[in-house]
Amino acid sequence: MFQNQRYLTRGVQETIPPELQLFMWDALEAVPESKDYFQILRLFVLNGIQCIEHEQEQPPFKREYLLPIVENPTTAKVYIIDDGDHSTMLLAEEY
Repeated sequence: MFQNQRYLTRGVQETIPPELQLFMWDALEAVPESKDYFQILRLFVLNGIQCIEHEQEQPPFKREYLLPIVENPTTAKVYIIDDGDHSTMLLAEEY
């Protein structure tokens, strides 16, 4: 899974800084277990630090990241979905 062509929606392109987009793709690749086709990433800011919660339902997986050097911290809920032909990163409200 997630070894195919990758796409971003317009919402992600306009809302999420490129360095965070790349970080989220890398976080997906770092999932040690088998990957669910539906990945959830919650971005939020805590005391000026970019935080990302990454999880999937099956098999259960959850990891948190703290990124203190991000210039423009962002708050958003992002999905990465693999449909077999391609992987798409989109904002939750675009789903």
